Amino acid sequence: MSIDILRKLGAFVLIVLIQATMLDHIRLFGCATPLLYVYFALLFPLSYPRWAVVVWCFAIGLSVDIFANTPGLAASSMTLMGFLQPYLFGMFIPRDADEEFKPSLHSLGFSKFFYYTTMMVLLHNLVFFSLEWFSFFDVLSWALDVLGSTVITIALILIIEHYRKR
Repeated sequence: MSIDILRKLGAFVLIVLIQATMLDHIRLFGCATPLLYVYFALLFPLSYPRWAVVVWCFAIGLSVDIFANTPGLAASSMTLMGFLQPYLFGMFIPRDADEEFKPSLHSLGFSKFFYYTTMMVLLHNLVFFSLEWFSFFDVLSWALDVLGSTVITIALILIIEHYRKR
């Protein structure tokens, strides 16, 4: 088994455990839930096979759904993220980047990584909360959930990324 697969599997288990045991029980201001498992989809390098990114993202979404009792919400949102991740990541990499270029705060720089993270997290939250609400009768509550969870998730990802490779 490749060391890369073992690292991904370790990160997968750690992120699902943190999400299921701690973060799913946090609801700041009644509208903001940190969704750390989105961070898993951000870290795939450019050379990673696209089908594998989709499978990994579906698997982490399904695992979160099982623990959070949200049938298919995280799985569908993460599957879409896995499908779009290579395209969105490609918008922020330098033209002369090699195939093993990995997204991180240090490799992309703060502004590019921030925009990349914001696009991915906002995309996930729009799909996730639209499926969860399945109605636009209370647009203000839906928008507060999307924006609140996006802000708290981005802040958590940036904090982790800042301390990750020091």
